[in-house]
Amino acid sequence: MKLSELKKSGHAPSLLASFLYFDVSFMIWVLLGALGVYITKDFGLSPAQKGFIVAVPILSGSFFRLILGVLTDRIGPRKTAIGGMTVTMVPLAWGWLFGQTLTELYFIGILLGVAGASFAAAIPMASRWYPPHLQGLAMGIAGAGNSGTLLATLFGPRLAENIGWHGVMGLALIPLLLVFIIYVLIAKDAPSQPPAKPIIEYFNVFKLKDTWYFCLLYSVTFGGFVGLSSFLSIFFVDQYDLSKVTAGDFVTLCVAAGSFFRPVGGFIADKIGGVRLLTFLFIGVALSMFGVSQLPSLTIVTTLLFIGMLCLGMGNGAVFQLVPRRFQQEIGMITGIVGAAGGVGGFFVPNILGTLKQITGTYATGFIVYAVIGIAALFVLMIAQISWRKTWSSKEASIKV
Repeated sequence: MKLSELKKSGHAPSLLASFLYFDVSFMIWVLLGALGVYITKDFGLSPAQKGFIVAVPILSGSFFRLILGVLTDRIGPRKTAIGGMTVTMVPLAWGWLFGQTLTELYFIGILLGVAGASFAAAIPMASRWYPPHLQGLAMGIAGAGNSGTLLATLFGPRLAENIGWHGVMGLALIPLLLVFIIYVLIAKDAPSQPPAKPIIEYFNVFKLKDTWYFCLLYSVTFGGFVGLSSFLSIFFVDQYDLSKVTAGDFVTLCVAAGSFFRPVGGFIADKIGGVRLLTFLFIGVALSMFGVSQLPSLTIVTTLLFIGMLCLGMGNGAVFQLVPRRFQQEIGMITGIVGAAGGVGGFFVPNILGTLKQITGTYATGFIVYAVIGIAALFVLMIAQISWRKTWSSKEASIKV
């Protein structure tokens, strides 16, 4: 498979629009995490409360992904995305102009979940334009929009030093408005948009074991990526006594690995199969997180987190190399469901790290737990592979899984 083949297939402007929409939305989704060290200082939060506040947008994003997933299948990803960006402007304006109480902050976090739900519209937009053998690469490119995390962690703390975290939320409206305009001008729904079904029919996918397998796998890969992205600034400041800006730089380095290697994961999965790639990646996640649990020097822990985030990012691409081949007709809904599971995983990661830090007095326990979760995901993958080989159709079975 060559990149030149990607250019000849599908609709490049829509692929670009999907990436931009996902990128700016992801930046906004993790903004509370990127600004977490400033927000938690203002409100004087405990370790457990720190983990919870940065996890609120992640959990609400899971709920909204289900809604946007249904809308994507019923009215198309273009209209769904435009609506999602419009709603996302509300919490940014709220945080900019108000956001003086903890209650307000919770509601702002909940509404920021709409930005996280962009996944349920961006990925189907890309998927429906491209043939099966290009799914991993096309969806990896669109999914690389999670690089928006880099913008949040790199620039958020720097800007907050000068204009405060309220000002950063207001400033985030500018790139959102720019992407909104570009999206309206260039995005186009694919001709393969399936006809709308009764809403109840979309939820039939919950009856399938494959749905739950994908949910479990993605809750570990994407959940780990977004959860760590939201919490690592707090971890670096608490554990290694870094300044807020320096901590943001270290987080950016780690996040870059997961963001930029997501398309690589999809590309390699197209070549060798998603299951085979995920096998190696889950082992890598478990080993790297166990290494982090030893709380070594800053250089070593950053290297281990870089490797771990790289594995998680590639894992995201590998999972969604498999999903559209199994659920082509329900891609919007299944993307919303699996994406929601990823958000739920992302909610638990910072909560586990923060709560166990408060209970045990060390971050080591939380990272050991996540290493064990990586091994558990490997066992789930092995069980799922057996099921897929038995139940997927002959056409699907001929595709590398």
